[in-house]
Amino acid sequence: MDDDPSGMSRRALLKGLGALGAGVALAACSSSRSSGGAGTLGRTVPRGTATLPTPTTLPPLRKPGSRPNPTLPEGIDTIPEIEHIVIVMMENHSFDDHFGMLGRGDGYKLDANGRPLDANPDGKGKLVRAFHMPSACQLHAVPGQDWVRSHTSWANGRNDGFVKASTAVAMGYWDESDLPFYYALGKTFPLCDRWFCSTLAQTYPNRRFLLAGTAAGIVSTTSAGLTAAPPPNGTIMDRLHAHGISWSNYYNDLPGTDVILKTAKDYPNNAKKIDLFYTDAAAGKLPSVSFVDPNFGEQSEENPQDIRVGETFAAKVINAVLHGAAWRKTLLVWTYDEHGGYYDHVPPPRAIKPDNIKPGVDVPVSAYDYDYYGFRVPAVIVSPYARRDYVSHVVHDHTSILKFIETKWNLGAMTYRDANADDLLDSLDLRSPPAFLDPPALPAAGRPGTCTPGTAGGPIPPADAVVPMSDASSLRIGATA
Repeated sequence: MDDDPSGMSRRALLKGLGALGAGVALAACSSSRSSGGAGTLGRTVPRGTATLPTPTTLPPLRKPGSRPNPTLPEGIDTIPEIEHIVIVMMENHSFDDHFGMLGRGDGYKLDANGRPLDANPDGKGKLVRAFHMPSACQLHAVPGQDWVRSHTSWANGRNDGFVKASTAVAMGYWDESDLPFYYALGKTFPLCDRWFCSTLAQTYPNRRFLLAGTAAGIVSTTSAGLTAAPPPNGTIMDRLHAHGISWSNYYNDLPGTDVILKTAKDYPNNAKKIDLFYTDAAAGKLPSVSFVDPNFGEQSEENPQDIRVGETFAAKVINAVLHGAAWRKTLLVWTYDEHGGYYDHVPPPRAIKPDNIKPGVDVPVSAYDYDYYGFRVPAVIVSPYARRDYVSHVVHDHTSILKFIETKWNLGAMTYRDANADDLLDSLDLRSPPAFLDPPALPAAGRPGTCTPGTAGGPIPPADAVVPMSDASSLRIGATA
C-alpha cells in the first residue's frame, strides 16, 4: 500500500495488526428510495466539470445521528430487494490511469491518433503527456499520495502538479489490452465517473472514511495514524452490530477493517479467511455486509505490484458473486481507496467536513482541511438491479457506501459527511425487472507474471511523451474545467 517515510511500511504495520487480530480471533423504503440522499453536495455534477452549487442552493445539512427516513425506526429494512452488500476496495489508482482510455465516462481527451492530450509540466521547462505504461508492473514507491504530494498534485484545483510531486511516472496509464476484465466490467455495469476518494491523503485516512465517515484527524499511513484515537462516533460495524445485522471481513493476509484497531478487539469473530468467502458466495450464505480484501502484499495493485495480479483477484471475487446462489439479491461495489499518486484530470470538488476534528493528529500539517474530496478513483456498481447502459455523473465518495448501508437499514449517520453523502441509488432500478438477473459473461483478467514488480519493462517516460512547453496550447494541462 503506502510507505511510511519513517521507514516503517504500511504493510509492516498492518502485518503487526494482522497478528493482533488473528490472536484475538483465535482467542475468542419509502422516501429513502429516491435517486439519492437529501443534502448531498454537488449531487449532479455535469460531465467534465467539478463546479458545485452555490451555498444558497444547498438544502439544509443532515446532522450526525439523523436517519435517512426520520419517520421510520432504526434497523428497519427499506430495500428488501438487496440482501447482501459486498465491498471490494483495491489500492492506489486513479480513474484516468485505469479508465482514462475506456471510452465511457469522463476520461482522457484524445488527439486524432487516439493518444491522450492530457499533460503536466515537469518543472524543467517541458511537459509530460499521459503515456501507456510499458508493462503491468509498477515502479517502487512512485508515484506517491501522501498528504503533501497529494496537495502538490492538486495544486489548488489546477491538477498540474503530478509530475512535480511524483516524477513522470504519475502520467502513466493502462488500457484494455492490460486490464480486459476491468474494462468489460466498466462497460457493462454502471460506471461512476465522479467517485472521489474521501480526502487528499493516503490509505489509512481514506479507509477510515469508508468505515466511519471521518479520518478523525489522521492524514498518514504511519504507526501514529494507525494508533490514533478511534473515530468518536464509532464505525459502521458498530451500527450493524447494534442492530443484529450480520457482517464479515473476508481477508487474505490482513483484515482491512482493522485499520481502526478497536475493530480487532471488539469483533474478533467477524474476520474470516478469504476461502470462506468463495464457499459462502457459492452457497448464497454471505452476511448482510461483506468487506473483501486482497492480499495487500501481492494483489492490492499498490506499487510496485503487477496490477494484473490484482485484477485476477478482483475478477475471482466478482465472478463468485455473479454466479453465486444469492446473486439476484446482491449489490457489489468495486473501487479503490485512493489514487496512488497517478494523474487524474478532474479537480476534486469541495466536500462537507465530517466533524470538527482538525487533520494532523498523527503528522503535523501546515495547511488544508477535510473540506475537499481526494482524486477520482475507479468505481463500478455490480448488481442484478444495476441500470443498463448507465454512467453515473453524481458525486460520490467512500461515504456513499456508508450512506447506502444506512439507507437500507435506516441507520443514524456517524458524521456530517456520511449523513449528506449520495446513497448510490441513482445506479439502480428497483422498480423494474432486474436488467442483469442473468449475469453477463465477462472476459478473463489479463495474464499476470509477465513482468517484474519494481521494473517497468521500458523507459518512463517514453521519449515521445516529453514535449516542449510550446505544445501547451494543443494539450489539456491538468484541469481545464
